[in-house]
Amino acid sequence: HEAYTRRWGVAGGFRRFRRVASVLMVNDAVAFGLVCLVTHDTLALGGSIPRGAVIAAGVALGAVGVSVKVWAAATLGGDAYYWYNFFAPPSAHRAVLAGPYRFLANPMYTVGYLQTYGFALITGSLVGLGAAAFAQLAILVFYYAVERPHFQRLHGSRP
Repeated sequence: HEAYTRRWGVAGGFRRFRRVASVLMVNDAVAFGLVCLVTHDTLALGGSIPRGAVIAAGVALGAVGVSVKVWAAATLGGDAYYWYNFFAPPSAHRAVLAGPYRFLANPMYTVGYLQTYGFALITGSLVGLGAAAFAQLAILVFYYAVERPHFQRLHGSRP
């Protein structure tokens, strides 16, 4: 509804939105970390899997998730990471087929969430695993309900 751009213009509105979005994203990450730490050792594995193996799997998931998310963000650039096309649609359609987008249609919201599951495993938090699943489900709902239809309105195609 152009709430930000009507008052502050495209550049100013985007800066304000990006600042708010950044604060929310950082708070989300801190809250997730705290949930995992407060509920540590609630993941009962019954001794069937050694704790060291679970931690190693968590570290591996974390490394893959963070690497893919950083790679995808670097491929798109900072503006796209914060949904700049909601403020100023691109002048021409530019399909991203570089970086992890060569292999995955949506690396940020899929593989890019593995670090949350990894941290939950490292801390042994069952609640953390649930929170990771909820966070990923929420961003995928946002993608299908908001981001993808917006992209289709701009470009007449699927991202």
